[in-house]
Amino acid sequence: MKSIAYGGMDVHQDSVVIAFFGESGNEPFLEKRLDNDKLKVKKFFAKWSQEYDLRCCYEASSCGYVMQRWLAEMGVSCEVVAPSLIPRRPGDRVKTDRRDAKKLARLYRAGELVAVRVPSEAEESVRGLVRCRETMQREVKRSRHYVLKFVSLRGLSWKDGTNWTQKHWRYLRSLSFEGPDATAWREYLTLLEYKLTRLEELDRQIEQIAFSEAYKDAVGYLRCFRGIDTQTAMVVISELGDLRRFASPGKAASYVGLVPGRDQSGESSRNCGITKAGNSRCRRVLIEAAWHYAYQPALSESLKKRQIGQPPEVVAHSWKAQHRLHKKFWRIACRGDRRKAVVAIARELLGFIWAVMIGQCDAAQLEAA
Repeated sequence: MKSIAYGGMDVHQDSVVIAFFGESGNEPFLEKRLDNDKLKVKKFFAKWSQEYDLRCCYEASSCGYVMQRWLAEMGVSCEVVAPSLIPRRPGDRVKTDRRDAKKLARLYRAGELVAVRVPSEAEESVRGLVRCRETMQREVKRSRHYVLKFVSLRGLSWKDGTNWTQKHWRYLRSLSFEGPDATAWREYLTLLEYKLTRLEELDRQIEQIAFSEAYKDAVGYLRCFRGIDTQTAMVVISELGDLRRFASPGKAASYVGLVPGRDQSGESSRNCGITKAGNSRCRRVLIEAAWHYAYQPALSESLKKRQIGQPPEVVAHSWKAQHRLHKKFWRIACRGDRRKAVVAIARELLGFIWAVMIGQCDAAQLEAA
């Protein structure tokens, strides 16, 4: 029977530093720097996997899950660990690749690291497209600012309604400037129109994926909720994956950083703000959706259309969510802080979503959230 070796890897774009520890001992029996090349990495691990039962890990980073997939192809156990949950010594101010690799291996052997879920390549591809849309939204917002600031600096302003309506667009296109201003104005407006076109194309592609066989059921369930349409649903699904991996709605809320922190020392104890540790994209869209519950429960025409053809228990669950979350919002908001109220609603909305996605449409089970 092979003895176990625990490996920590500090993975960079061009290099990989590896440290192997045995089942005991404070120093590694092997330290190695390799080029981040598939053939070289596989050759190295093929040699050492003949002698040891290798169990490896590395931090989640911009290098993604490529290394994990290379090793999985060989049958080598490799986990990707959450960087934010790695224990750190406040007094340790020296950071090198070798020290990082040794620390990871030592902590992994001690069971002190938390592994993240590794998505399939198809899931990662969809998530990348959804994140690309978020990037394009930011770009559109930036270009809109460019256009408005340019007009404002020339002493012009729109006072006949809301910005970015069709009427406002006609006004912008009717403006004319001379000299260098004409070139700058044309470029700003053209750039904004181009970004809007690309955003529409991304929306179209994401909607096509959302109603494909792999996603249509989950997206349909989420669209039954007030404040959640196709794009928001795809963010939640692509970022959270299978919600059955969370044992309770509280675990899911913790994953997206919507649970309050706690500071306790001796007899002194106080609640802090939400941790904001975890998936910020999912947290953002849930908070945006939560604002809809400030309004009286109602079924708009668009919501009725989204609920057509969905399971009756899911529709009833979403209606129950409207009543409960509206009451809770104003119960908290009347104390004077709507921001706290909307965060609390976002946390409980995730609890309703969790119940629907795991097939437990019973609001009584959401108390644990």
